[in-house]
Order: sequence, then structure tokens, then C-alpha cells
Amino acid sequence: MRLCDILTVDRIVIDGDGGFVRGKSDALRVLSELLAPALHVEKARLEEHLVERERLQSTGIGDGVAIPHTALEEAEKQTGALLLCPRGVAFDAIDGAPVNIVFGVVGPKRDTGEHLRTLARISRLLRDENTRQSLISAASSEFAYQLIEARDGQAR
Repeated sequence: MRLCDILTVDRIVIDGDGGFVRGKSDALRVLSELLAPALHVEKARLEEHLVERERLQSTGIGDGVAIPHTALEEAEKQTGALLLCPRGVAFDAIDGAPVNIVFGVVGPKRDTGEHLRTLARISRLLRDENTRQSLISAASSEFAYQLIEARDGQAR
């Protein structure tokens, strides 16, 4: 599965001036707002699941990246949303640095293997510094989507 199969342009948000994402809780709220309609679940319930996952351990993996994720019974397939925060937000990342790229993923509880493969694919894509920098400086959701589409196949 390619990342463009789980992501859409309308589920990519760029918070260029840092006006609406000031920290982890704001990021999880925005991801929930983006993902809930696609999953046909209540935003509040999805946000609860993402927050609960963060309580276990931060999904801030370092290098300015966080991959909040959870699984729901009613999710039919892996679904993603991307939040780009050029100014950075505190996310309790493993390296202590602010996060600029927040790639949220929700998958079906019954398909743990695919969920883990999706998380690994995101991690491979975002381990490339040029890809991260290009996403952080993206001028539009469309550009960010096209970048992911172009680079996803190259991430190995």
C-alpha cells in the first residue's frame, strides 16, 4: 500500500504561522478533525484514542517527526492525515526537539500487520532529510501530497 492510498489533499494542513497548533494536544485535535469524517467516527472518540496512545509513549520519533496512531474496530482501512508545522510544536519527542511533521494514522483493529507496515512506510519516507525539509517548506497541501506521491516509491 502506498501512502497516497491512505492520504488525500484535503487531509493535509499547513499551519504556516503557528496560529492554531501550539502543542501536542492541538495537533491531536486537528488530526481528529481531519480523520473522523473519513472514518465515520466521532471526533471526540478518535481524539480520546489518540491521546490515550500518547499517554503510553510519545509518538514523536525524532528529527522533527511524530506519527500519532491508533486502531479502531469500525475503521475499514488505514487512513492518514498530515499536519505540517514549520514553526515546530512541543511533542515530547524522543530527541526532545520540536516536531514539524505530524503524520496521523488510524487503522482497523483487525489488521495489525497492515497498520505496522504503514507506520514503517511513513518512517522510511520521513527519515530522508530532503523529504522532511521539502514538506516543512511546502507552500500548499497539493504540493505536499505530490511530494509524498513522488517520493513514497523511492523510500526503501
